[in-house]
Amino acid sequence: MTPAPVAPAAHHHAAPGTSRWALAALVPLALFAAVLWQAFVHGGDIAFSWAWAPAIGVEAAFNIDGLALLMLALIGGIGTFVFVYAGGYMAGMAQRGRLFATLIVFMAAMAGTVTADNLILMLVFWEATSLTSFLLVGFKHDYESARKSALQALVVTAGGGLCLLAGALLLGQAAGTYSISALLADTAWVEHPITPVAMLLVALGALTKSAQLPFHFWLPNAMAAPTPVSAYLHSATMVKLGVYLLARFDPALGEHAWWSQALVALGALTAFWSMLLALRERDLKRILAWSTVSALGTLVMLIGLPGAAPPGAVAAFLLAHALYKAPLFFVAGNVDHCTGTRNIDRICGLAPHMPWTAAAALLAAASMAGMPFSLGFAAKEMIKAAQAASDVWAWVGYSSIGASVIAVAVAGVAAFRVFWHQRSSVTLPEIHEAGWAMRWPPLLVATFGIVFGLFPALVAPLIEPAAQAMRAASAVGEPLPALNASMAGTVALTLVSGLVLYVLWDRVHDVMDRLFRMIEPASTLAWYDRLMAAIPALAAALTRRVQPGSIDLPLLVAAGVIALALIAAVWLFPPVTIGELPLLPDGLGMTVATLLLLAVSVLALLPRSPLLLLLLAGFGGLASAAFFLFAAAPDVAFTQFTVEVAFIVVASVLIIRFSRGRAEGSLRNERRLPRAAIAITSGLAVAALLAATTALPQDDAQAVYFGANSATAANGLNVVNVVLVDFRAVDTLGEIAVVAAAALALLPLLGRLLRRRRDGGPT
Repeated sequence: MTPAPVAPAAHHHAAPGTSRWALAALVPLALFAAVLWQAFVHGGDIAFSWAWAPAIGVEAAFNIDGLALLMLALIGGIGTFVFVYAGGYMAGMAQRGRLFATLIVFMAAMAGTVTADNLILMLVFWEATSLTSFLLVGFKHDYESARKSALQALVVTAGGGLCLLAGALLLGQAAGTYSISALLADTAWVEHPITPVAMLLVALGALTKSAQLPFHFWLPNAMAAPTPVSAYLHSATMVKLGVYLLARFDPALGEHAWWSQALVALGALTAFWSMLLALRERDLKRILAWSTVSALGTLVMLIGLPGAAPPGAVAAFLLAHALYKAPLFFVAGNVDHCTGTRNIDRICGLAPHMPWTAAAALLAAASMAGMPFSLGFAAKEMIKAAQAASDVWAWVGYSSIGASVIAVAVAGVAAFRVFWHQRSSVTLPEIHEAGWAMRWPPLLVATFGIVFGLFPALVAPLIEPAAQAMRAASAVGEPLPALNASMAGTVALTLVSGLVLYVLWDRVHDVMDRLFRMIEPASTLAWYDRLMAAIPALAAALTRRVQPGSIDLPLLVAAGVIALALIAAVWLFPPVTIGELPLLPDGLGMTVATLLLLAVSVLALLPRSPLLLLLLAGFGGLASAAFFLFAAAPDVAFTQFTVEVAFIVVASVLIIRFSRGRAEGSLRNERRLPRAAIAITSGLAVAALLAATTALPQDDAQAVYFGANSATAANGLNVVNVVLVDFRAVDTLGEIAVVAAAALALLPLLGRLLRRRRDGGPT
C-alpha cells in the first residue's frame, strides 16, 4: 500500500513571551549547578532532618548520597534542556504556563522522592509524581486519547503506590523505624517473617512505576503527552523511580536468592519482550517508548545480579540512557512539529530539510546502538562484564543480546530511516527546521553522550559514588571498569545483526504485528480494559440490586450489617454477669426517662402512619434529652432537645403538605417482621456491648487531665466545651467543615425553591 502524502505542517514561530517562559529553565539549572558543586567540589553525603510527626516516628529527613546525587543530576540537567525545549515547542500555545507550572511541581516531587530518608516522606513525594504525571500525560485533555492514557497511567502507578504504602508500613513495623538510612545500616529486619511480604509490596510499587511486566503497557500509551513531557518523565526521570527504589534496598536484600532471582528474571523478560513489541510499531514515539521499557528492564536485571560490578553498570547505564533517549524524544517531537506526523511510513529523507535535528538524531542513535567512543558503548560493555561475572542463567544473556540487537535496529530507524532514507512513494511538502529553542537541546544532550564516552573522567565523580551507594557493606570495593573505547571489537556481531534487522524492519514488522494481534486478547492491556469496563458494569448491577427504587431495602440491609457488627463486637468482649449490672439507673428522673424511652421504642414498631411513627421517634429523642439532663449533661440535653424539636416540626410539615388532598399514607406491611427482628437484635447487642465495655477497667487519665487543665490552660469551666473547642479543635473544625459542605450542597435546592415561590409556582 502506498503511504499517503504527508500533510503540510503548521510551522510555529517564536511568539512574544517565548523567552520569558524559557526563563523557567533557571529552576532546574540551579538544581543542576548545586549537584555539580556537590559532586566535583564539596564531595561526601549530605543529611539533615527536622521533626515532622514525632508522635508516629515520622521525620522530614533527607539524605543526599551518590545515588541520590546521580538522580538529581538527571532531574536538573535533563530538566534544564526540557524547559528550554518546551519554550519553543509550546510557542504560541495558550496553555504553556500550566505546562511549566506542572513541570516545576513534578521536578520538586522527583527531587523529594530521591532525597527523602524517611519511608513515609518518600511516599508523599512518590504519590506527588504520580499526580503530576497524570496532569502532564492528560495535558491535551480535549482529546479522549489523552484523558484515557492519563487515567491508565494513574490507575497503574497509583495502584502500585498503594502497594508501596502497605509495604512501607509493614517494613517500618518489622524494623522499628521508617528511616531508610537506618534500615540499610542495620539489616536485622531482613530476617523478620513479615519482610518477604513487605518487600513484595514495595517491589510491586517499584515495578508499576518503572513499567515492568506485566505493568509495561501504560508507558507507550503515555506518549499522548506533549514531547517535552515524554522526554522528561518517560525517559530520564519518573520511570526510573522504580529502578531507584529497588537499587536503594538492594544492598540489604541482594544476598537473598528470592530477591535477586526475581529481579533478574523479570528484568530480562521485560527487556526482551518490550523490544519485540517495538518491532510492531509504526509511530516513532511509541517505538522509542518500548525501547525505554526495555532499558528499564535491563536496569532491573542488573540490580538483581550479585557482586560488586553490577552497581557500576547500573549507574553508567542510568546516565547513558538519559543522554541518548531524551534527545531522541526531542527529535521525534521536532519531526512531528514540522511534518505533522510521527508515522515512519510517511516520513523519510528529512536531513536536507532538518539538518540540525538530523545531526542530533545521529549522535543519540550512535550512543543507543552502543557504537564505540560513546557513553552508551561503555555502559553496555559494563553490563556485559557484570553479567559475565555474575554467573547468571544463559537465557538471561541471550535475552540481553536480543534486546541489544533490536536496539541497534531502533536506533537505525530513528536516525537513518527518518532522515537519510529516500522513498519515491512519499511526497514531502515544504518542510523547515524547527526553531532554535528546539534545535539546541537535542543536539547538546546527544553531544554530551559522545563527549562523556571519549572522556569518562568527566562523569566519574557522578558514577562512582552512585555505584558505591548501591553496594552492600560487605561487598568488595572493586574499582569500576574504565569507560574507554578499547573494546570496540566485542560489539561487532551485535551491530551487524542490528543492521540486518533494520534492513528487514518492514518484513519483521508484518510478522510481529500478526503474531501480537493473535495473542492480544490475552495481554495485560486487554485484561486492564476488561477490568475498567467491568467496574462501572458491576457498580450498575449492584446499584440495581441494592437500590431498587425504595429506601426500605437499603436501610434494612444497613441495619442488618450494623447488627452483625455489634454482635461480633460483643462476642469479642469477655462475658458479663447480668446479676452484676444495675437493672435501672440511679435517681427517679433517670429511671422515668429510661422507662419512657423503652416504652416509646416498643410503640414505634406498631403504627403504620408515617406521622405517628415520626412523633413517637421524636418522643424517644426527647426522652433521651431528659436522660442526659438528669445525667448532669445539660449542654448535651439542650442540643438533643433542639435537634429533635426542629426535626419533628420540619418533618411533620413536609408529611402533612405532601399528603394534602390524598388519603393519609401508611407504611407498607412488607418486611415488618425482619425490621422488628433487626431492631430488637441491634438494641440487645448495643445493650450487651455497653454492659461489656462498662465492666472493663476504666482508664480515667484523660478525664483527670482535662478536668485539671480546662480552667488553667483553656480558661473554661465547662470541660466538655473546652475539649471540643480547644483540646480537640481540629476534630471540631472537621465537623464544621462537613456541616458547611452539606449546607453548600443545599444552596442550589433552596435557591430553586425560592425562585419557584417568587414565580408563583408550586414549591
